[in-house]
Amino acid sequence: MLETSARLLRLLSLLQSRRDWTSADLSDKLGVTTRTVRKDIDRLRRLGYPVTARPGVSGGYRLGSGGTLPPLLLDDEEAVAVAVGLRTAASGSVTGIEETSIRALAKVLQVLPSRLRRRVQAIQAYAMPTPSPDPTVDADVLTTIAAACRDHERLRFDYRAHDGGETRRDVEPYRLVHDRRRWYLLAWDTGRADWRTFRADRITPRVPGGPRFTPRPLPPEPQITAMATRGPWRYQARVVVHAPAQHVRDHMPIPVEVIEHGPDRCEFTPGSDHPLMLALNLGLLDADFTVEEGTELAEALTVLADRYRRAVAK
Repeated sequence: MLETSARLLRLLSLLQSRRDWTSADLSDKLGVTTRTVRKDIDRLRRLGYPVTARPGVSGGYRLGSGGTLPPLLLDDEEAVAVAVGLRTAASGSVTGIEETSIRALAKVLQVLPSRLRRRVQAIQAYAMPTPSPDPTVDADVLTTIAAACRDHERLRFDYRAHDGGETRRDVEPYRLVHDRRRWYLLAWDTGRADWRTFRADRITPRVPGGPRFTPRPLPPEPQITAMATRGPWRYQARVVVHAPAQHVRDHMPIPVEVIEHGPDRCEFTPGSDHPLMLALNLGLLDADFTVEEGTELAEALTVLADRYRRAVAK
C-alpha cells in the first residue's frame, strides 16, 4: 500500500511537470507496466484529479482543470516561493488579487512546517515594500500570457503604444520578465521576424490564441537582460559617463547595459517613463556625464539644476 501511494505521488508529480505524457513514457519513468499506469490514473481520478486521456498515436495523458481544487504537491523551495509570491501580490503588484492573496497566504502559512514558516516570516519582516506610481497588470492577463508560454501557443493581442495608438501583434511567447515593478513579455514577433519585449500592462489578449509552435533557441542571457533593461520606455537617452563601466553598474539604482570605451569612459542608454526620475537616477552616479541624446532628459536636468541652485542661494 505504501509503495502504491508513493507511486501515485510520483505519477502526480510527473503529470504536473509538463503538459502531455504518453502511457509508455509514464511506465518508463515509474518502472511499471502500462496497465499499472492506467490503474493509477483511475485512482488519481477518484481522488479528484482531472486527468484526461487522448487516444491515438499522438495521444496521452494530461492533468487538466476540474470542478474542485485537489491537493497540490510542492517541495520546500516551491512552498516558500508560493508564500513569498502571495505576499508580494498582496502588496498590490497585480491588480484585483490583493485581498485574495492575503486569504490564500494565511492558508499557506497555516500548513507550512515551522522551519519553512520561519523563512517566510523572516522575508516578510525584513523586506519593506515601497509604494510605486507604476501601472499594474490585470491578473487574468498575466495568467493568459504565462499559459501561452508554458504550452508553446501563439499569442494574439492588441498592443497600446506610448502615444495611445494600438497595433495587432501575433507572437510566439517565451518568458514573462519582472523588472523594476513591471512585467514584460519576451516573444518572437512573427510580423517583424525578430525578438521583442512588450509591456504586459499594455497587452490586451485576443481569444482564441494561435496554434502551437516549435520553440526556437532563446537569445543569449545577456541579450535578454539587455532587452528587459532597455524596455519599451517612453523616454530614452544616450549618456556618456566619465568613469569606468563597473562604476556605472555599481551606482545606478536600475540594471543597465553599459558599453565600455576605455578605463575611464563608457556609455549607456537609460530609459524611463518619467524624465525627472531618469535625471534623479543619473544624479546618483557620483561621476561626470554628458547627455549625447535625449532632449527630455536634458530639460529635466536643467530643471533640477535650477532647483538645487535656488535651494542653496544665500
